[in-house]
Amino acid sequence: LNWDEDAQEQLQSSSTKKIYRLLDDIDDDSSWLDEKVWALDRTKFPETIKIKIGDDVAEERPCFSPDGFRYAVSLVRSRSFFVDGSLRLLPYLDYANHDDFDTYELRDGGIGTLWGSAKGALLKSGKKLQPGDEVRISYGPKGPADYLLDHGFVPPMCRVSSNGGAVSAELSFEVDDADRFRDDKLDVLEYETYELAPMEPLQTFDVTGGPGSTGEPDPAMIQFLRLTKLGGKDAFLLESIFRKEIWGFVSEPVSEDNERAATTAVIDACERALADMIEEGEEGSDGTASEKERLCTMVRESEREALDRTLVFAKQEAEALDLKEYYQERRLKSLGLDSEWSQEDDILGGGGGRVPGGADYDW
Repeated sequence: LNWDEDAQEQLQSSSTKKIYRLLDDIDDDSSWLDEKVWALDRTKFPETIKIKIGDDVAEERPCFSPDGFRYAVSLVRSRSFFVDGSLRLLPYLDYANHDDFDTYELRDGGIGTLWGSAKGALLKSGKKLQPGDEVRISYGPKGPADYLLDHGFVPPMCRVSSNGGAVSAELSFEVDDADRFRDDKLDVLEYETYELAPMEPLQTFDVTGGPGSTGEPDPAMIQFLRLTKLGGKDAFLLESIFRKEIWGFVSEPVSEDNERAATTAVIDACERALADMIEEGEEGSDGTASEKERLCTMVRESEREALDRTLVFAKQEAEALDLKEYYQERRLKSLGLDSEWSQEDDILGGGGGRVPGGADYDW
């Protein structure tokens, strides 16, 4: 977050994560605070302060200013942990370094006191330690861009070069503003998806690569896309009579046209993201690469790997649409109307065929 503008632009060109959106939010917040709070009393809210560390000469640092606010945000992002249902700052525990293996994330726990117990955080090692060993923790399941933004490094598990298992990228999709059924779809997303919170019309999903990854997208992403692409002959599912069931319906293929539209959306998004990334070798034209350029390269390689695998999977799915079972077939099967009937079957005692009038209709 504290890189210069050129380095930030290079990082954005190396990642699918909307880095500039985060930077814009930080700038908007600091501008509001500057106008409404800081500028009204610079005695109480100085733009800079001088800090003396040890015997060194006092160093001037930004404080209540856009630069100072960005530094404060980066400090909170790098040193906060999600514990006991909230994002919290945990002094002392935040000194623990990250390790990909044999580590746990910080979690909530109790602290014994003279007056009983109180809420606290628990740091637990994932392996046996000897006196003098460093206690490390996991900073959590994040992608390469998130690690670089929050902590300033890309761990081995997020690197293609080390066969990392946390190679990932981001894809975003939304309900089209011009969709004639937009209001119905927004209603489904707001009230009929998950109990905890409504879904926004713009959703971001992770796609993964690395060892063992097939490139198969998150089922929730495909479910969301099936809903956003509902139209034509499938639009009847948006009728109010199906409102409580439609989210479950789109967890499985709806129709060949709808599945093709959802798969095409994934293919287009992957190809667009790959095209937007700078090509290998574009940075460091003088033959050398700075530390920031090497970090951007790690992010770009990881995300390209995830996008490539997802793209291959989506193209394979697009070629096998005729092999899937869709809503119409599933519905007929549930009503016992999926097999042909002939008079001969009735004479011979059914022979395993469907008897007219014998279906158990769930009206």
